[in-house]
Amino acid sequence: MPNDTRRPLDGVLVVSMEQAVAAPYCASRLADAGARVIKIERAEGDFARAYDSVVHGESAYFVWLNRGKESLVANIKDEKDKKLLLRILDQADVFIQNLAPGAAARAGFGSKELRKRNSSLITVDISGYGEEGSYADMKAYDLLVQAESGLCSITGLPDGPGRVGVSACDVSCGMYAYMAVLEALIARDATGEGASIKTSLFAGMADWMTVPLLHFDYGNTIIPRVGLNHPSIHPYGSYNTKDNGQILIAIQNEREFVSLCETVLLDAELPKDPRFENNQARCANRVEFDSVINDVFNNTDRDELVRRLRAGSIAFGEVNDIAGLSNHPALRRISVESPTGPVDLVAPPALINNSVRDLGDVPPIGAHTEAIKKEFGG
Repeated sequence: MPNDTRRPLDGVLVVSMEQAVAAPYCASRLADAGARVIKIERAEGDFARAYDSVVHGESAYFVWLNRGKESLVANIKDEKDKKLLLRILDQADVFIQNLAPGAAARAGFGSKELRKRNSSLITVDISGYGEEGSYADMKAYDLLVQAESGLCSITGLPDGPGRVGVSACDVSCGMYAYMAVLEALIARDATGEGASIKTSLFAGMADWMTVPLLHFDYGNTIIPRVGLNHPSIHPYGSYNTKDNGQILIAIQNEREFVSLCETVLLDAELPKDPRFENNQARCANRVEFDSVINDVFNNTDRDELVRRLRAGSIAFGEVNDIAGLSNHPALRRISVESPTGPVDLVAPPALINNSVRDLGDVPPIGAHTEAIKKEFGG
């Protein structure tokens, strides 16, 4: 049920010179928590508005990442608009930007200079690869960073790399920026001083790639691409049922493995086979044990396998498509207004006091321009 009580960031003013995904993700989560977010858009709007038109004519990315914001159309190269933005920033708590490398600073909105004007301001600079080094001036889009970070090399099938099907690098960067802003706001309560936050798409994904990196740096091993399987735990993967279902099972310890063999595969002798006696042995003999599983799964209906898996307390999941997600019993939704009608979004993942906060509307281009100009003397 919606909760209309005071939100933790009520009274916090955020100015976001943003586009695409990473910065809008950060700013939208601040808005969800109660911050007032003023989104700076060029006359034609954030280019993410035109990614597609699948949601009543609106872009799926845009409605997801821009709820609860105010849209201010301003030209950062126009002196009158620049003065307006600086007046707003003099009163702001947080400034976020993810323009092309160096663009904000060249336009007079460098973070260091803004904090000289407003010492309590928290500035967030989001880039592709950081602001130093040979990659600093490179444009960075999600798939490019998936490739550069090594993510693609461990994603896909053995015969070729693949793309993670969502904007993982953008989202990871936006999440880290959001967390850093919350930390800076807490620190400011004690010191009164703002902070400089810098993060990048590459840095966020590099952190998520820590386990494969440690395998390489310390074990001299490269985690292979194994499709819908786990590279270092077996069995932990997807198998086809007799009636064309697809079930993914996950075994985490030897107790579960014994239960799988006895209850699902109906062969209590399997754990005694030296080829399968522990996880390392099973990983070394994947083909042989997969053959054992397939002999059972390929000749058993999905419902019977689900019954056995539940009886054996084996972790499993069905391999859904997006239609399966849309109708999933665990999916929580929340409705927001967009310029062209209501949109059912995924509800914020964290339930706080067992309730979901109301989320703000998705703004039309420039919907708040005149009101903001009037408020800040534009």
